[in-house]
Amino acid sequence: MAAVIPLTIATPVKTRGINAQPDARWRFAWLMAAPHRLCFFTAAVMMATSSLWWAAVLVARAMGQGLNWAIPMTPAHALLMTTGFLPLFMAGFLFTAGPRWLALPEGSITTQALRGPICAMLIGWACAIAGFHMERMLAGAGLTLVAAGWSTLCIKFAGLLRRSPLTDRAHAQLAGWACGIGGVALWIAAAAVFTDQVPLLRSATQLALWCFIATVFAVVSHRMLPFFTAGVLPFLDAWRPAWLLWAIVGALWLSALLAIAELWWFPIPAALRGMQAAFEACMAGLLLWLALRWGLVQSFRNRLLAMLHGGFVWLGIAFALACVSHGLMALSGGERSLGLAPMHALTMGYFGATLLAMATRVSSGHGGRPLAADGPAWILYWILQTAVLLRVIAALWTEATPFLTIVAVLCWAVATVGWALRYGRWFGQPRSDGRPG
Repeated sequence: MAAVIPLTIATPVKTRGINAQPDARWRFAWLMAAPHRLCFFTAAVMMATSSLWWAAVLVARAMGQGLNWAIPMTPAHALLMTTGFLPLFMAGFLFTAGPRWLALPEGSITTQALRGPICAMLIGWACAIAGFHMERMLAGAGLTLVAAGWSTLCIKFAGLLRRSPLTDRAHAQLAGWACGIGGVALWIAAAAVFTDQVPLLRSATQLALWCFIATVFAVVSHRMLPFFTAGVLPFLDAWRPAWLLWAIVGALWLSALLAIAELWWFPIPAALRGMQAAFEACMAGLLLWLALRWGLVQSFRNRLLAMLHGGFVWLGIAFALACVSHGLMALSGGERSLGLAPMHALTMGYFGATLLAMATRVSSGHGGRPLAADGPAWILYWILQTAVLLRVIAALWTEATPFLTIVAVLCWAVATVGWALRYGRWFGQPRSDGRPG
């Protein structure tokens, strides 16, 4: 998902002549200079908008000023935070790293080819968010635009897969399949909104969460995390057997099946809950061991590497929390659980922290800047980690849930909006080393 560039300090290319430095003013034209620029910029806009929207919703509710909802608040929030900004960031990663993964020449995909579907998704989400509050049919129309835009991007990525001369394309193929499932989920979500079928909308969101977003993140973690670590810490090997990837992806798809079954068949029998908890305990142990095996402790020698590892740890924590939650449900007949703690450990923790690290890395490397987490990036990362921790605690400490949730969402907004403002400026400027792209 991120470009394959070693985690070393990039040396700026010296230019000749007094007037050799490029014009550093922000221009929309620079967004078309490379696929990641356009995709990341629109993703950053969506991420900041989503964060501010949800913060405003929760603050208004806390003040007793409930907003009008044409779509129920919780499903609307879940859908937007799952499929709003993350697919746009993924497009930037896949169309930047994808050609390299597939041994295709530079320029195999142009930014111009992505402009139409990306704009359709951005406009679609603007309509969908307005429709969440104003009119269900407007939200459905917006989601249709989003689904059409994403499906077009999936077709373009499938074209890269077909053109690849490599026989081993497992990571790219699995990412492509997951993106295709994401397209199906978005079409189902649009149909559910049009027909006012909330359970179907929740099912589409769960399908997208586990089989699309989580799967792509798992593919990237398996391919890139050991590689990045070995590049910075040569005494560690880039160990990533194929069975490990399929074990993680299989666990994610099984989680999708159980999550969707729970929406239509509740309460799930205690015996099945017990088996689910046992399975999640095994996965938690595997993932937390894997985090250590891949060099979690050693990664703190390099901030950017530590950011990546810190994100992956949340995947193991999410499965551990899910194990405890489902074990409580099995013992109490569904009366007790950890609430949304496992879900926010997965989404805010694994997705959020990994995204911030990967996007920072690509933005720096492809902006001609050092491949390192400087002071501002490090601060934003820890503000985001604080948001995750507070939101998980809020789910566990019910007496403090309203207050801690507000603080968590405000921290999340500071981190995401701060990232969007800082790096969004870079996407509209030339590379600092004067090179094209």
